[in-house]
Formats: sequence, C-alpha cells, structure tokens
Amino acid sequence: MVIKKDMSVLDVLLEHPESERVFKTYEQRTGHCICCNSLFETIESISVKYGLDIDALIKDLREAVRSKNA
Repeated sequence: MVIKKDMSVLDVLLEHPESERVFKTYEQRTGHCICCNSLFETIESISVKYGLDIDALIKDLREAVRSKNA
C-alpha cells in the first residue's frame, strides 16, 4: 500500500506499524500526540492542523516503510 495524503493516521498505522516512530518524531515538533489526538484525521489534515510539510511527512513515512521491507 502506498501512503497517500488522503489516508488516515489510523490506516497508515494499521498497515505499517513501523510508521509510528515517524509520527512520534513529528510529535516532538508539534508538541502534540498525533497518534492520540488525530488518529482518525488524514495525513493532509494533520499537516494543515500542525503546520507540517506534507511532502516531507509522506516522504518520511514511505522511507520508514521501505527501510522495514528492505
């Protein structure tokens, strides 16, 4: 499964548990627990909500998945 901006945080975590560490890294920047507070929101909506670079977030999530599968 390719991670896309319209996927929910929950969908990404269920399909790719290794993505949790990426969300935790971004939580350090936002000061909010993304996995706790935004589980049902899309990648796009959390990017807007927390002022994150959506392209960088998706890239980091995809790299985490690739590195696990390598």
